[in-house]
Amino acid sequence: MISAALLTLLPVLAHANPVEKRWQAETWVGSPTSNVYPPNGTSVNTALFPPESVVGYAGPTPTGIEPAAIQTASAYPYTQMPAFRWPLVVDQPYDNPSTPFDITQYWGNLSPVYSVNSSIFGLPGASPLVPDQCTITQVHILYRHGARYPTGGSAPAQFAEKLNAAANNGSTWSSWGDLDFLNHWQYGLGAEILTPFGRLQNFELGAGFRVLYGELLNNFTAAGTLPVFRTESGDRMVHTADNFAAGFFGVPDYLTEVNIELMVEANGVNNTGAAYDNCPNANGAPSDIGGTVAKEFAVNAFNSTLARLNSEVKGIQFTPSDAIAMLQLCAYETDAIGYSQFCKLFTSEDYMNFEYYYDLIFWYENGPGSPVSAAQGKGLAEELVARLLHQQITVSDSAVNSTLDSSPILFPVNNSIYADATHEVIVGDTLTALNLTAVFGTEPLSPTQRSNGSVFSTSRVFPFATHLVFQVLECPNMSPSKQGRWILNDGVIPIDQSHPGCPWNKDGLCPLNTIISALQNRLAEIDFNYACNGNYTYGPGNNYGGLAPKS
Repeated sequence: MISAALLTLLPVLAHANPVEKRWQAETWVGSPTSNVYPPNGTSVNTALFPPESVVGYAGPTPTGIEPAAIQTASAYPYTQMPAFRWPLVVDQPYDNPSTPFDITQYWGNLSPVYSVNSSIFGLPGASPLVPDQCTITQVHILYRHGARYPTGGSAPAQFAEKLNAAANNGSTWSSWGDLDFLNHWQYGLGAEILTPFGRLQNFELGAGFRVLYGELLNNFTAAGTLPVFRTESGDRMVHTADNFAAGFFGVPDYLTEVNIELMVEANGVNNTGAAYDNCPNANGAPSDIGGTVAKEFAVNAFNSTLARLNSEVKGIQFTPSDAIAMLQLCAYETDAIGYSQFCKLFTSEDYMNFEYYYDLIFWYENGPGSPVSAAQGKGLAEELVARLLHQQITVSDSAVNSTLDSSPILFPVNNSIYADATHEVIVGDTLTALNLTAVFGTEPLSPTQRSNGSVFSTSRVFPFATHLVFQVLECPNMSPSKQGRWILNDGVIPIDQSHPGCPWNKDGLCPLNTIISALQNRLAEIDFNYACNGNYTYGPGNNYGGLAPKS
């Protein structure tokens, strides 16, 4: 639930001067839970409002065949789709009010997910649909939660506190022009849980995967078992898996048609979906490279816009950190309440710089520029290999919870559908552990100048509801016939340069056994204990391949 104990900032008109307006802060004056839904003490009255199973009279309920759109390309042509954002309204950039420019694709990890063309990764002719003469036999889905509120105490809240502090310190600050709305604005975002749009994203993702891969459920029917979908214990992660499963199986059917496993997310507990909780260096200096270089870049990235905004306010001065906070408010408010007046303040150049700000963070913290990223992703990579080999994991030196993974009930290894929910940082760590270099490129990102030609883009790789898919295919026309490939947000990833032994293939295919062997060799390179606990030298401007340097 959304906490109402936060400071609420309420602007009022200044009575001293009818022309100017000023900011005044007031604390919340109601009950601490007065704006929380549902109201305390309420519950659904199932006696007066019984469910379908009690009412009866359901009418005809025959079930049709399961869809398999992923391999019916001729009847289901693949087209690139924009970010899905039906409930959201977004402005055009300040400098480009008429020419289409989708600002939502420049919000970094705050972007809504959108389709990525395989050409971005180097396979211009590849489609996520199953190639001709192949059939899908197994799918592994690693996906991120949908849109959420900002973390507690992050930049948007700090921006609101800055305005509040200025008022409390006796500064009669006022704004006009493009910033006139600040006189009426109040900070009303929650913290960390899914927004309504975020819930919709995960529901839509689940429904989409049912259309694409539903036929694989026939294997569970034949075996007399149910799938196991996994997530973490945090509130937004639980609701992420619930909404995904509800989209996949329907409501309330998912309550009885899938096992949802909640893995404890807490410091010191092994959990592949939250590996940072058992990796000290993931929360220490080695993980700060990205944040450091991003701040350096932001110092001069928004100068012209800051000059314009500071000319429309008095009694307060906006800084590069405030520019980042206002851009974040553009994204968070749009994702949370459907629209944000902050969006119209910034130019297309600002949005590209905002994206690059996040590119620096993630390339150096959860990509190849980090010395600890591969260690954090090692556990999920190990679990993938175990599933492909149909073997339980009883011993591991990574974030694998062997208590869970040694159980064939909690960690099945003979299923045809796997779905794991996690956070964007773990998606990045896993991509690095899997050595999917086509996603990141090889050249370290410059901390001073935006790299326009870089293949890596945070909004493509880490948006809300991002999903990494591994397909296992049976292709009788190929030798060997069992093939595998990687797909990220509809973009097929080439692996001939990253997985030794894999030939170049226009569809991104490689023999499954070759992929398994390459991943096993890669896992052997990742020293989890040293990366997470060791003392080594590191810094920006390096491509570590996600591995801790031996120094």
